[in-house]
Amino acid sequence: MTGEVLWSPPADLEQSTEIGRFMGWLRTERGSGVQSYDELWRWSVEDLEGFWEAVWRFFGLRAHAPYERVLGSREMPGAEWFVGARLNYAEHLVGTEEDRDRVAVLAHSQTRAPLELTFGELRSQVARARAGLLRLGVQPGDRVVAYMPNIPETLVAFIATASIGAIWASCAPEFGTRSVVDRFAQIEPRVLLAVGGYGFRDRYVDRRAELAAIRARLPTVQTVVSVPYGEATIPDAVSWEQLLAESAPLEFAPVPFEQPLYVLFSSGTTGLPKAIVHCHGGQLVEHVKNQGLGWDLKPGGRLQWFSTTAWMMWNALVSALLLRASIVMLDGDPAWPDLLEQWRLAERLQPTVMGVSPPYLMACRKAGLRPARECELGSIRALCTAGSPLPPEGYRYVYDQFDRGLLLLNGSGGTDVCTGIVSGSFAQPVYEGEISGRCLGVDAQAFDPDGNEIVGELGELVIRQPMPSMPVALWNDPDGERYRASYFDRYPGVWRQGDWIKFTERGSCIITGRSDATLNRGGVRLGTGEFYALVEDMPEIVDALVVHLEDEGGGLGELLLFVVPAEGVALDDALRARISAALRQELSPRHVPDTIVSVPGIPRTLTAKKLETPVKRILLGARPEEVASRDALAKPEALDAFVAFAEGRRGG
Repeated sequence: MTGEVLWSPPADLEQSTEIGRFMGWLRTERGSGVQSYDELWRWSVEDLEGFWEAVWRFFGLRAHAPYERVLGSREMPGAEWFVGARLNYAEHLVGTEEDRDRVAVLAHSQTRAPLELTFGELRSQVARARAGLLRLGVQPGDRVVAYMPNIPETLVAFIATASIGAIWASCAPEFGTRSVVDRFAQIEPRVLLAVGGYGFRDRYVDRRAELAAIRARLPTVQTVVSVPYGEATIPDAVSWEQLLAESAPLEFAPVPFEQPLYVLFSSGTTGLPKAIVHCHGGQLVEHVKNQGLGWDLKPGGRLQWFSTTAWMMWNALVSALLLRASIVMLDGDPAWPDLLEQWRLAERLQPTVMGVSPPYLMACRKAGLRPARECELGSIRALCTAGSPLPPEGYRYVYDQFDRGLLLLNGSGGTDVCTGIVSGSFAQPVYEGEISGRCLGVDAQAFDPDGNEIVGELGELVIRQPMPSMPVALWNDPDGERYRASYFDRYPGVWRQGDWIKFTERGSCIITGRSDATLNRGGVRLGTGEFYALVEDMPEIVDALVVHLEDEGGGLGELLLFVVPAEGVALDDALRARISAALRQELSPRHVPDTIVSVPGIPRTLTAKKLETPVKRILLGARPEEVASRDALAKPEALDAFVAFAEGRRGG
């Protein structure tokens, strides 16, 4: 951990940011003595009820019936939040008549021309879609699912579904038949919205055959709604125009705080994806807190973050509307015609907050792009990264390219809580190579195997107290056994996130990868992220994956590094030697692989996560179909080289 401070909070924090205004409001309205982020975080976890009630009041959240108590049962799992409240998340998304002329949505895709929606237009379309869903018989608790890209129609259908008290789930249309059925069949949907295809780069992808197969395997679907998008039309379906044919008053069903809002799915690489149920109230209070106090979104702000409808970042993007910020909805290949395209869009659309993935940032760095010099990006106040660790070189790249006034917000959270767990804010410094600290209201710690809190060394990322956005359930898990096994198996009563983390004395931290993929070499734990940061930064290497096969006798075991060489580069002994030398010098002798293997590609999920654990199981003798659903992979053929390598090691 280098510890160099790259950015410090502004002197006018209380005048220029929501988190500063919140601290000032706490002093004025609540008599709080909070003066710093560290004090604010400590109060937020020592007085959960006081903190979350303050969030509710500060952001002016509305309920049809008031809550009787902020926190009933504190037990995890099963904590009870805002007991007695009846509300609707969707009601907070669409604004009021005062917002009707404010821009809500800017949509850009590779399928059709750009378009904008004001809050007034959004409200009108949601009212019509709601009336259409009611005509189709959709009732509270019914499931409405979408095989749809990140376009305004998807947003409208989601808000309409939530307004009724029905339950939403979505998959991106690039998902294959099995991936979609594995997800949607679990929740037995009544209505399916879909497009017949989509534009990707300079071609059109027809998905009608896949859609027909999906329909055939979802017997509970009574109606398919065809959304026009490009060339293909869907037969035997209600058209989007028919769904929105009749105007109606915009109403919102008052539902309990814990009423299911949507179902998010885990990656599904090793069996059926977990169907993670999130609730109206939990997403409402968590997202106004995280995006208002963390990202500083507010009226007049704008969020641009590329996401498909299958990733939790789509849900986070939508929630920016809660704060009357506008959102940029992007569909297509974000790196086409070249890596600079996301920055060109930002120049055109002027976001105040922009989100990108660490691999994308590192790819820009490797390509020698100078985004803030090649594009006018002065509107961006905060640049967010999430999804995988960002190495120190990524931090330096950002602050070499951008004015020092820009805040780099590196964070980590997950689909399971649908928010951040550790991140930064305008009230925290940015340390090179480190996440600034714990999110407000999140009692995150590092635990050793015996459940002791540790600082300065790698441990399991845990959450010791409940959060409102923790799932209310997993679908089809009536006794909660799978829920407990997923999050509370290691430390009873304490949430285990599944990430490997190191906290510093000052509260900043580094996440080194998934704990089930962490390498334990001779009793020393090595994070996979540090391998990738170094190896993938080499000009000869495009991508990499590292696997450790343990020695049952307690020895060092076997460390294997798989690399994808750059075009025109061969993995010869000289390149192997350079890789090993770099790992030895920059990390440690224990990081030097026993074997370095060239492969044509690294297998990843559809949300770009590397398949470290499935590859390890294949190398240990498991059949590929036992450990990875090929339909859940971005490029299923990437697994073939690892299967062939494993068979070669076993002699056929």
